[in-house]
Amino acid sequence: MRRHLKKSSPDTNQEPIINLTPLIDVVFVILISFIVIAPLLEMDKVQLARGAPFHTPVHCQDSSPIQIHVYPDNTVSFNLRKISMNDLPKLLSEAKRQNPTARPQLFHDKKACFGTYQQIKNILEGCGFSELDVVLAPK
Repeated sequence: MRRHLKKSSPDTNQEPIINLTPLIDVVFVILISFIVIAPLLEMDKVQLARGAPFHTPVHCQDSSPIQIHVYPDNTVSFNLRKISMNDLPKLLSEAKRQNPTARPQLFHDKKACFGTYQQIKNILEGCGFSELDVVLAPK
C-alpha cells in the first residue's frame, strides 16, 4: 500500500493568528478597576468613637500631661513609668479626673503589635477620652 502525500501549496503554510483582543480587554478592565478603587483606599485620620468631626495636627513639642509609650516588646509605660496593661485603666481614669481637657499622646513603636494599640484605644474610650494623639517618630 502506497500513500501519496500532497505537496502543500505556499498558502497553506501560514502561521496561526493569535487574537489579542480579549487579552487587551481584560487588561483595560483591570486598569479601570484600579483607577476607580485607588482613591477610596486613602485614609488620612483615625477618630475615636466619640471624636471630633475634624482633624487637628499636633506638633511633638506640644507636650501632654498624659503620655503612653508602647515599646517593641509590647511593654507599656505611662508618663515614662513602666506599668502593666491591667493598671492602665485606673491610671487613665485618675489622669482624666485631674486633667479633664488633656489629650493623651500615644508613642507607639512600629515593631509593636497593633493589638496593643487597639487595647489602649479601647481603654481610653472607656475612661471618657474622646481624642488621642498618635505621635509617630520619623526614622
